[in-house]
Order: sequence, then C-alpha cells, then structure tokens
Amino acid sequence: ADWFASMGTEKSKGTKVFALGGKINHTGLVEIPMGTTLREIVEDIGGGIPNGKKFKAAQTGGPSGGCIPAALIDTPIDYDNLISIGSMMGSGGLIVMDEDNCMVDIAKFFLDFTVDESCGKCSPCRIGTKRLHEILEKITSGNGTLEDLDKLEELCYYIKDNALCGLGQTAPNPVLSTLKRFREEYVAHVVDKKCPAGVCKSLLSYKIVAEKCKGCTACARACPVGAISGSVKQPHVIDTSKCIKCGACMEKCKFAAIIKE
Repeated sequence: ADWFASMGTEKSKGTKVFALGGKINHTGLVEIPMGTTLREIVEDIGGGIPNGKKFKAAQTGGPSGGCIPAALIDTPIDYDNLISIGSMMGSGGLIVMDEDNCMVDIAKFFLDFTVDESCGKCSPCRIGTKRLHEILEKITSGNGTLEDLDKLEELCYYIKDNALCGLGQTAPNPVLSTLKRFREEYVAHVVDKKCPAGVCKSLLSYKIVAEKCKGCTACARACPVGAISGSVKQPHVIDTSKCIKCGACMEKCKFAAIIKE
C-alpha cells in the first residue's frame, strides 16, 4: 500500500488505467501515475495525432464526461483536476480528437448513448435527454437559432439538478463542456450555417476549384447522381441541388480540386 501511495498526487494516489483511443497513433490500455499531464499521455505514450493533424480535445469519463480543449493539454490528470475543468475520471475512457472533429457532433454522439441507456424512471432524464438530442439535431441540420443555445444550456442544468441517478445527472456534461469550451462552433452552425470541421452533412457543400481542375472527368464518372458536368480538359462544376454530399468525387480527384465548404 505504501509503495502504491508513493505515486500520484496528494489526493489521488497511485496509478490509473485509461482506455486510450480516437485520433491517436497508439491506441490501447495504458497505466499511468496520477498527475501525469494530458500532453504526456497524448504525445509521449500515445505517439501523437496521425497525419500531422492538430490536437483539438480529449473526452474523459465516457459519455458522461466532458471535453478537455487543447488549451488545457498540460493539465495533470487526477480526480479533482478533471472535475474542476468540467470532466470526470469515470470508467477511464480517454478519446482523443483532432481538428477534423466537430464538437457539436461529438456532443450529439455521446448523448445518443445516454438517451438509449436511460431507464425511464424519471422524466428529467427520460424526456430531457431526448429534448437535448432534438435541439442538437436541429443545430447540426442547419435549423438552429441562438435561442436554442440558451435553451440547451438551461435544459442541461435542469436535468443535472433534477434527475434521480448518476446517469441523468451527468448526461449533460458533454453538451455543457463543448458549449463552454467550443461555443464558437455552435455559433457557426447557428449563425453562419456552417460546420467548421466539415462534418455535419446538412451544412456542407462541395465545390470544384476551377484553377486546380484538369478536366479529367474522374469526379463526374464517380458521382452516383450525375451532379457534376463539364467537358474533357475543361473545369467541371457541381450542381449543388443534385449533390447528395457522399464525397465520392473528392475521393477520386487526384488534383485536390474539390473542397468542402
């Protein structure tokens, strides 16, 4: 016991096992002394982010945890520190996200789990989490308003205060932490009708950059709905009214002439 307690921090003794996953080179179970910084876990143990992408956030504590932004990557990981920054230790899950992740979509993804797992005994959890999910759906589909953001936050605190058990009380954490740390992404979805990370399908549009297009016709041949037109060796164009946003054209283009906006 003395040997185990010699590691860690004053209030969080010993080691902790994390399930390290997501946008990280080395995934798996890692055992670290309490007080190890998030940067050490991501960069030294996990081997950094693949393909030279930037670290954006880490989710700890599973679906009931919160998202830790890049600005707090030097936070020592222990029970008290995670709670103080709006997350939790939970079951020891640690999901790494890069610049290609949409934080609104991430909040919706984790809320999916809570909605399914609610036992239904109390209405704040049974009904409240569904209403949260509906508002997030509205935002990611491009129909959200600034009032929805206020509603979202108000409902989160109501559920936390009134749900009967730990599942309901912590269900709003992913929403609250992303609202606090990545509010600009929510605002972009609502005001600009854009998904900065290019994840939310309803808010995407594909465009061919004429200066880069060689007119090879590969994109037009790959398009399943015939939304791309143009002559051989001439710049092509995408008919956005026909485009189903499947991304097949971008995958086939060898000249990086197709972009998502």
